[in-house]
Amino acid sequence: MYSITPVGVAFPRHAGDVAAAVTAAAESGVPLVPRGAGTSLAGQTIGPGLVLDLSRHMNRILEIDAENRTARVQAGVVQDQLNQAAAQHGLMFGPDTSTSNRATIGGMIGNNSAGSGSVRYGMTIDHVRELDVVLSDAGFAHLAPVDETERARRAQAATLEGGIYRQLPEIVRANSSAIAEGFPKFWRRAGGYRLDRLLGDGPFDLAKFVVGSEGTLVVVTEAVVDLVPKPRRTVIAVGHFTSTPAAIAATEDALSCDPAAVELMDRTILDLSRQKIEYASLGTILEGDPEALLFVTFTGDDEQQLLGQLQRVTALWQRHGHGYHTLQAVTADQQSALLKVRKSSLGLLMAASVGTRRPLAFVEDTAVDPVHLADYTQRFKAVLDRHDMTAGFYGHCSVGCLHIRPFVDLTDPAEVRKMRAVAEEVKDLVREYGGVNSSEHGDGLARSEFNREIFGDKLYEAMRQVKHVFDPDDRMNPGKIVDAPSMTDNLRDPALPPATPFRTRLDFEVVGGMRDAADRCMNIGLCRKSTTGAMCPSYMATRQEEHSTRGRANALVKALSQPDPREALGDERLHEILDLCLGCKACKSECPLGVDMAALKSETLSHYHDLHGTPLRSRIFGAIRLLNRLGSATAPLSNLPGRSRRVRRLMDRLVGITPARPLPKFARLNLLRWFRRRTSPAPPVTQGTVTFLADSFTTFTEPDIGRAAIELLERAGWQVQLEGGGCCGRSSLSKGLVDDAKDKARKLAHSLSATGEPGSPIVGCEPSCLMTLRDEHLALLPDDVAVKDVAGRVRQVEELLGEAIDDGRLRLRADSWLAGRRLLYHGHCHQKAEVGTAATIALLKRIPGVQVDELDAGCCGMAGSFGFESEHYDVSMTVGNDRLFPAVKAASEDTVLVATGVSCRQQIAHGGRRRASHPVELIRSALDSPD
Repeated sequence: MYSITPVGVAFPRHAGDVAAAVTAAAESGVPLVPRGAGTSLAGQTIGPGLVLDLSRHMNRILEIDAENRTARVQAGVVQDQLNQAAAQHGLMFGPDTSTSNRATIGGMIGNNSAGSGSVRYGMTIDHVRELDVVLSDAGFAHLAPVDETERARRAQAATLEGGIYRQLPEIVRANSSAIAEGFPKFWRRAGGYRLDRLLGDGPFDLAKFVVGSEGTLVVVTEAVVDLVPKPRRTVIAVGHFTSTPAAIAATEDALSCDPAAVELMDRTILDLSRQKIEYASLGTILEGDPEALLFVTFTGDDEQQLLGQLQRVTALWQRHGHGYHTLQAVTADQQSALLKVRKSSLGLLMAASVGTRRPLAFVEDTAVDPVHLADYTQRFKAVLDRHDMTAGFYGHCSVGCLHIRPFVDLTDPAEVRKMRAVAEEVKDLVREYGGVNSSEHGDGLARSEFNREIFGDKLYEAMRQVKHVFDPDDRMNPGKIVDAPSMTDNLRDPALPPATPFRTRLDFEVVGGMRDAADRCMNIGLCRKSTTGAMCPSYMATRQEEHSTRGRANALVKALSQPDPREALGDERLHEILDLCLGCKACKSECPLGVDMAALKSETLSHYHDLHGTPLRSRIFGAIRLLNRLGSATAPLSNLPGRSRRVRRLMDRLVGITPARPLPKFARLNLLRWFRRRTSPAPPVTQGTVTFLADSFTTFTEPDIGRAAIELLERAGWQVQLEGGGCCGRSSLSKGLVDDAKDKARKLAHSLSATGEPGSPIVGCEPSCLMTLRDEHLALLPDDVAVKDVAGRVRQVEELLGEAIDDGRLRLRADSWLAGRRLLYHGHCHQKAEVGTAATIALLKRIPGVQVDELDAGCCGMAGSFGFESEHYDVSMTVGNDRLFPAVKAASEDTVLVATGVSCRQQIAHGGRRRASHPVELIRSALDSPD
């Protein structure tokens, strides 16, 4: 909820660069702000100085010592990256954060992060052995436990490091009683400086001491961390409850069964998950309509023992009247939907934002002993009720930590005052229960202000002395932990000027306008993940923040906050930032806030063209249907230029179409001609009329796919009407030719609306074109009745064919050539974003004797015209090489590759040297002969 513009950003490649940045910042008189992925929630990684981003280059795993169960990593290594490497040795990093696919180990050390498994594995501080750091004087230091003799030796040095080893023990001795009494008694602490770790007779361990210091004492460059055995099996009991208090009350029984985690999810999160395609499968496995769920996770190697624990918690809940149903998720398939939603709770809650009314993390990090959790939560809820605030409840019941984020409009001064009042009341409440104000997300700008009151004057002053010893000039991330500004300073939303009204070509009113559409981003950084899903392919390729959805959204907010937003949208730097957006629309479904960067880019490009003119290449690709129709009409002659090196070089020089990419081949007998000329009688009609969209690609370059689909639909009892009169406008839209796309959308929608019986389905084989009818057309023409009618009639052809197979209208042979084969399926990004791939997977699984595997390969990298463009070709291939090409090349020769998108099939053929089939081709080939 905070925003501070830095003076600069540096991307060090090694510790020497870090030291140079520290020196440069000191010489320039500016603070230094270290950060990893920037996923912290309390404002830890923002500040007015030089931001030091260690995630771009310093992200190597240097060593895994399986025998000693340790890993040496650079600070920018992502948690999932470490876990994947450690898994090869049967190991993992213990703290399990919900942001594990983008949070860095350095960031976890800075925050002392924990996670769902902390009841078993503790916090990051419990797993840090050694640290290599850069001090505030740009000196290097290696921090590890030392005995008194070694500490005294190091204290003799006339350096900043020597002063730390000399003065820190004096601070501990002088404040021993305050340290012993001032820290909250509950163990799950992530606030203040951990002087308690230096109290006692053990080794002097500065490595653990600086954990949780939020970059205010040192910059961590490398770490040696402990690894723990990775459990081979996981089972989960999911209790269904009629209220959140009832779920929390069941925690004690759950803890008595020695779980690895106990997690709460309330109705707010459940309802939000039902609105996202990505999480729709959760609703199919729940019983009834629960107000809250309690996830109790058991992990280990002994399956029978785990099943026994599962039965025990189920029996205890039943005996004590906790909940009305317990789902037992034993297999990975049963658990996938549960785990996906549980790890996405923060993002789902953030997605409930409406304009500037957002769920904010200012009281979400408190924790109390679980024995007090039920009473504490009820009183917490009473505080919110008194202030007329609503909030979602989820989090870690096993350790008494619930993440409660009240909805607040920070642009309203009265709401800001109310937020502060709630923060103060909750702080007092948590102290009453002996709990902690910061239990895993740190102090940052949200909670540091209250540390004097929480720790007491003497202990707080000792912490100020610690800061001065490490950082005499207060250069290291100042304003965090000690000497902090008010929690209501530097708020993000009030700092934005009122948005200047201006007319947009696409309709963004449902989210409050174009700036609000971009400003939905809450900076949680899911677009920085790099090992799963499709968002954000260009970030996965470049690892640069500006090529993430978050980076682009923030840049657009800045541009749209200028006095003349139209001029700002034509800015060359903004154009560079948006240029590598592939328009895959993965952000629309995978971004918890649903930031639709493809639509925002199209709108921005249209204003860029207004100022700079429309490039010839954009006009060519925008007219792809006309181009393909002419190519088909003149085939096979039209296919000759694609084979000429001279012509390809000329195309590269004149319009920027790369000679490295094979061009599609035009078919003389296109789908429209075939449909008109066929003479064989159609099967009897039993299902009514279906309209088949003859898109610009299936029609002119891959007509066999359209033929297969139409023949299948007719065999299934449908009367097929072919709609081939126009383009959906998808290509125009992707190039920013929004007015042209609007004209095409209007023409096609009115033609489709008048076709077929009222309410009859409209299907097609190319997802990018078909999904445009139900998404972009509504944004282009929100009030057009025909557009709304068509959008409501769109269905996937896979759905109709699947129903026909189930009804016996289509019969597939048990002895087809596909029997015994593995089908490796790559889904189209637009299909994933709009409707998901379940219908396609289900259709393929209906083929007798096949094994169907879906690739989690993200975007193929082709993205329509993107992969043909000379300056984008390398990025396109890098995206394909991320996961798609390796999976294709690793597939056996008898594996059948399947892809619904024309771009995907082109990319697989070019980069993977394999042919991919459309699902309808496989169904057609497996079809039984008619009676």
